[in-house]
Amino acid sequence: MPRYAAGGTLSGVGMADDYTIPQHWDHYTAQDHAVWKTLFERQTALLPGLACAEFVEGMRQLPMAADRIPNFDELNATLKPTTGWQVVAVPGLVPDEVFFEHLANRRFPSGNFIRGAHQLDYLEEPDVFHDVFGHVPMLMHPVMADFIQLYGEAGLRAQRIGKLTELARVYWYTVEFGLLQEAQGMRLYGAGIASSFTESVFSVQSPSPNRIAFDLERVMRTNYRIDDFQESYFVLNSLDDLLELARIDFDPIYARLNDGVSHPPRRILEGDVVLHNGTHAYSQQP
Repeated sequence: MPRYAAGGTLSGVGMADDYTIPQHWDHYTAQDHAVWKTLFERQTALLPGLACAEFVEGMRQLPMAADRIPNFDELNATLKPTTGWQVVAVPGLVPDEVFFEHLANRRFPSGNFIRGAHQLDYLEEPDVFHDVFGHVPMLMHPVMADFIQLYGEAGLRAQRIGKLTELARVYWYTVEFGLLQEAQGMRLYGAGIASSFTESVFSVQSPSPNRIAFDLERVMRTNYRIDDFQESYFVLNSLDDLLELARIDFDPIYARLNDGVSHPPRRILEGDVVLHNGTHAYSQQP
């Protein structure tokens, strides 16, 4: 799962072998901070009632505010003593192996640039808002902290044995676009949703997408959308389920996946526990 940090105002001067660079926080412009403020204020106003309790609590504990892009050193002063994680800045394409190596060592690579004011609602490459606002609050939770480290270790192995495509689907449908069933109702925890103004509401409240109980092999066979809202979301009963996923023996599943069968993201399968059968009205629009 490569990481991109292209198109921003900061450069990759001084990049280390592991693709990390200084954040260069003092290089952010007033316009950069203004974009962060716009994104931060509208997401924090929107997420109550949509985001899971763990996300909200993680955000509350972090030194993150509307007035300026967070300083990674300040974030790490809170994050590292809590779960052992730290945020590291990267300026460009990070190969899969480098990405997994960072995760396996509890380093989360974040783009050090921020999108332009004309890109508030969609950005192909993950920027500092997606990576920090979307991911870091959940890294304050011990279960997510452990899961992503174990995922990094699993990713290194999956790359060696040619199963990266299948494993990447697990990351996509959990860390990026995962939903959680709480007592109060459906809630989001995935960073791709939490950092998106429009998909935050769509994922939890729209009648259009399917919402299906999470099943590991099912997810590993399911394609996903990279250019639009998801047509299906997979729902956990508890964040604790993530650790069970990470600690299983993947080899028997990988062996079954050798049949090459994969599914379109919209399809409902026999055996699915369907929590909501989507109308797919959104994806049918011209």
